[in-house]
Amino acid sequence: MARSLDDDAPRRISDADEQLSAEQRQAEADERASLRKLRHNVKQTERALVRRRKRIRTVSLALTLASGAVLTGLLWTVLTWGSPSRFLRVDITCGVVALVSGVAAWVAVPPRGHLNLAELEDILEKNREALRFLSALIHPTLKERRSLYREDVAGVIEQHRTDSRRYRLIHNTLQNLIMIGAASTTTVAALDTRNQFTWQNITIVAIGFTVTMAAAFTGYYKYRERSYFLLQTADAIEEEANAFTLGVGPYSDFDADQEQQALKLFTQRVEEHRNEQRRRQQQLDQPADQAAPSGQPPAA
Repeated sequence: MARSLDDDAPRRISDADEQLSAEQRQAEADERASLRKLRHNVKQTERALVRRRKRIRTVSLALTLASGAVLTGLLWTVLTWGSPSRFLRVDITCGVVALVSGVAAWVAVPPRGHLNLAELEDILEKNREALRFLSALIHPTLKERRSLYREDVAGVIEQHRTDSRRYRLIHNTLQNLIMIGAASTTTVAALDTRNQFTWQNITIVAIGFTVTMAAAFTGYYKYRERSYFLLQTADAIEEEANAFTLGVGPYSDFDADQEQQALKLFTQRVEEHRNEQRRRQQQLDQPADQAAPSGQPPAA
């Protein structure tokens, strides 16, 4: 009797399914590898763009300082032309400042052959668009998304702490300027007893203006409040991460086979902390007569 051609059909179908599954897994692995590589390229381009912008700001600041020093020296020379002993010292000081600023600008200039700012921005825009398109094609499971979110929490905590330290530094600098300026104004005013256009009067005006500007910036931008709330949010998120890792607090009732439920609760609670921080940030940006952030920081 002739052998049926359908005898090994199940085996061939099974082999085809396995091969198709292997090809699909390989394609997914390749897509994920491309996604990781593209994310790495975006981060590298962002860092390069930040460094290039810092260099440009440094060059602009140095050139501005050098130009100001040169103009100051020329103006002082014209005003005190009859007294060489007076303008020589100022001219030498302005020349040194202009020379140092020029050297700093020359050092900060990007080397030749490197991509300029416009080219870096164009590359970053293209990479972000490609990353956005590739991310839309890859659909990770809910478990993967929650696990990735848990890993990203460390970056959120560090970002909040960094911003908090930055705002605290600005606040302390301006607060010190206010205190030192106020004390200096009183001291300089006590040294002058004549109603004349003297260096004491000029110093009082300059210090008073500086103190006023510092007080205005401190009151308007609320650096201390921003620092306090960012640090509070970072501590709350860190507490959630530690409780989830150690299985204590609200996560103490979850067993080893209930990790997904615990991860769901962790994601929800972290998002609540971040939403609260965003709400406080919005309230800080509003005028003082419209809204005040809940939970004001303690007095410094």
